Amino acid sequence: MKPRKIPLRKCVACNEMKPKKSLIRIVRSPEGVVSIDLTGKKSGRGAYLCGQASCFRLAHKNRSLDRALKSPVGQEVYEQLAQDFLAVEDKFIAERDREDDADE
Repeated sequence: MKPRKIPLRKCVACNEMKPKKSLIRIVRSPEGVVSIDLTGKKSGRGAYLCGQASCFRLAHKNRSLDRALKSPVGQEVYEQLAQDFLAVEDKFIAERDREDDADE
């Protein structure tokens, strides 16, 4: 049986290609609302970030999300995303570790 292909995505901050499940998706909905999408299924334009706070800070500094989402992301949105990012970071890492354990 052929091994299953693992989809890869690029982190908009560090430009590293990683498996899609190891990245956090930031999505701009058709209404223009920017939020974190842990399911990866929300409709809208998406951008991927590593699950590290350093990559989020780099994306904020370089305005990488503005380019990836093709719309300006305001300062208040970055602040809200920073709070959301820190809140979901532990949950995201725990889920990723659980999936890694299941694969072994």
